[in-house]
Amino acid sequence: MASNYMRAIDAFAWNMERDPALRSTVVAVIWLDRSPTWEVLADRVDRASRSMVSLRQHVVESPLRLATPRWVSDDHFDLNWHLRRVNAPEPRTRDTVLELARQAAMDTFDRERPLWEFTLVEGLQGGEAAVIFKIHHSLSDGVGGMQMMDVLFDMHRDGDDLGPMPPAPTGERLGARAVMTGALRSSLGRVVHRARRGAETAVPTLLHTARHPIGTARNVVAMTRSVYRFAAPMPDTMSPVMRERAMVRRLATMEIPLDALNRAAKGIGVTVNDAFLGAITGGLRRYHERHHATVESLRVTMPINIRTAADAGTWGNRITLARIALPVAEADPAARMHKVHRVVETVRNEPASHLAEVIAEGLIFLPVGYIGGMLKHVDFLASDLPGSPVPIYLAGAEVTGFFGFGPTIGASFNITLISYRGTCDIGVNVDTSAVPDHDVLLESLREGFEEVVALGENAEVPAVR
Repeated sequence: MASNYMRAIDAFAWNMERDPALRSTVVAVIWLDRSPTWEVLADRVDRASRSMVSLRQHVVESPLRLATPRWVSDDHFDLNWHLRRVNAPEPRTRDTVLELARQAAMDTFDRERPLWEFTLVEGLQGGEAAVIFKIHHSLSDGVGGMQMMDVLFDMHRDGDDLGPMPPAPTGERLGARAVMTGALRSSLGRVVHRARRGAETAVPTLLHTARHPIGTARNVVAMTRSVYRFAAPMPDTMSPVMRERAMVRRLATMEIPLDALNRAAKGIGVTVNDAFLGAITGGLRRYHERHHATVESLRVTMPINIRTAADAGTWGNRITLARIALPVAEADPAARMHKVHRVVETVRNEPASHLAEVIAEGLIFLPVGYIGGMLKHVDFLASDLPGSPVPIYLAGAEVTGFFGFGPTIGASFNITLISYRGTCDIGVNVDTSAVPDHDVLLESLREGFEEVVALGENAEVPAVR
């Protein structure tokens, strides 16, 4: 299929960029033990762009916003524009790569081209290399992005013979009339689909209402309130310190032994995600104390994966963005993690938690100022993603680290954990207007992870880069 229309949740990520502070650029930094074989790397990226057709599609806006934007196969796709090879500038350290990644995170995409870039950085100290992968969030969420990585990586250094190159998708040129006609058809199709879906559920709903009128009324009220909690604008940030928002970013990394975090979580009967959030909130308590500020709770936006069996092997966004007020004031890490667990479970069980697409359909046509009111008063974003438990390889080079840097989309910072071969690789993307003393924040977060890891045996101290 040459073109298709964005799902509403993908269009939400696209449309909100009318406010530059809400840009949805995702960056990953992948450390390699050596330079990969360039010809093999180019072959793998080319294959990925052929098998995952959205990597060869650009966005065409629908006129008068009659429909969501349209993915259209790029008639002039140039792999060499997206796949790049550079020598690291001095001093050729990992910090050098993080600076390049920081610049990539702040740069806008060319909206006339497919929304991704893949840059190999060679010549690092010790013979290392790195990849900076940049992609727009409208293409995929984190889980989908990790599935894309499956196409690129091997399980051994020599790699596999993947056979003949698949055919390239056919490019498409759309005139103004075709764009308008398609938008009208898409809009009409959505109306028909909703009507059909409503008709299919009307009779069972009426019968249930007749039999259980009070219960039905309660369910409707509960659902309405739940949707409001997901979509309502927030009046202000909960942090009295991290309040400003601007366009400059700073990237940093931490590494935590996965076993140590897992032991700490299991030792008190919570999940690794609870331990992750408990460490962050512990660090934020320290950060606010250093600013002589008291805060009871902070608001996080956390993506919840809602993929089903039918979504297996797909990418794109299959998440709902849950806004959660997490406890921060609790000094005891175990007690704080238990509180975090209860709050997160409550949100996961919200009636509206699986209505991300429906909620997004209502949001994509609202003024960007309303969307900003939803997002800019979030204190921080956090997500964790499962990576490979064993070493993986890219065109003959072993991957030694895998760090994701999610967009701040109006919050003060975004912290992303990717587990890879027994280590939690944690990337932090900081808005330096919200957190001008970002080194203090990173030190505070490090201490938050230290106290959580210390709950398990053989505590190990995380490294901050």
